[in-house]
Amino acid sequence: MDPIVLSIIGISIIFLCTALGSAFVFFFRKKEISPKINEIFIGFASGIMLSASVFSLILPAINEPVSYMPSFAVVAIAIFLGAGFIWLIDRLVPHLHHSNEEEGIKTDRINRTSKMFLAVTIHNIPEGLSVGITYGVALATWNADPSRALVGALMLAIGIGIQNVPEGAAVALMVKGETGSSLRGFVFGVLSGVVEPIAAVIGLFLAMQIQVIMPWALAFAAGCMLYVIAEEMIPDMKGVSGHHHGLWAFIVGFIVMMILDISLG
Repeated sequence: MDPIVLSIIGISIIFLCTALGSAFVFFFRKKEISPKINEIFIGFASGIMLSASVFSLILPAINEPVSYMPSFAVVAIAIFLGAGFIWLIDRLVPHLHHSNEEEGIKTDRINRTSKMFLAVTIHNIPEGLSVGITYGVALATWNADPSRALVGALMLAIGIGIQNVPEGAAVALMVKGETGSSLRGFVFGVLSGVVEPIAAVIGLFLAMQIQVIMPWALAFAAGCMLYVIAEEMIPDMKGVSGHHHGLWAFIVGFIVMMILDISLG
């Protein structure tokens, strides 16, 4: 199959999984996810994202040949820049975290539902970038190793897609809880995932067209995801129940993504 078609399929997976998760809102009677289930969802998602950051982004970036400085220095700087990029968005865009803490520029022109939507949108930017950049690197190296070039990118897309299912459900149910409308919850859940393929396409073209920035792009995407994991997901994963559901889900998510990447990537 044409590598461009394979890339389109992979990028579509992350969006379709968000839409699938959002559809759960029509089958849940409750208007919110229980704290226990929410901790499991967030823990599993953060485990997948951390594993993807290490095995699909940081390690390949370190292995990229760099002549002007040590590869570890490139990766360290790019991770810092990626984290700083999301930090800047976090400080500028009004939004609510899962803990209902308001961040970004203060404004009364945006309602609570929209702020929750924006919080997930910020979260999805690094996921889309990471998938797109990985596909861009795969396409740029297609001629060198066509049998394996897109496998790692596909595994990353599948891993991100897996964690997008519960994430889409969480967004849809949160909006349903605020508005009382399952349809509106579904629409907001789906829209929260639109930013992912957009960011993926941007990352793909940057990595594919400008080969010299490959290690920078991979590590930049990793830095974006690491910031989201540390700043938002790990605190919410611990919850207030005093149990370790989120922690064990985190470990399972990490292992699942590690197996996908190492065994098939």
